[in-house]
Amino acid sequence: MKVIFMGTPKFAVPILDKIRSAHDVVLVVTQPDKIVGREKIIKYSPVKEVTLKNNIEVFQPEKIKEDYQRIIDVNPDLIVTCA
Repeated sequence: MKVIFMGTPKFAVPILDKIRSAHDVVLVVTQPDKIVGREKIIKYSPVKEVTLKNNIEVFQPEKIKEDYQRIIDVNPDLIVTCA
């Protein structure tokens, strides 16, 4: 089953891992990276960190209501949201 996973926070990571173990997660949608502190260091979301380690495509739209074509193009069987 082709799955798109949508989530950002740390509590979404175990859910993503469980889904990945049983299905083909083809795309992960998460919030854009944040710039943190005076040094302006880019901070990835916990979900993005897991996604990058597992070579899954990441989609980080600024406004999902306006930029959702990539999700449609994937043509998933299922979209899971965990937020």
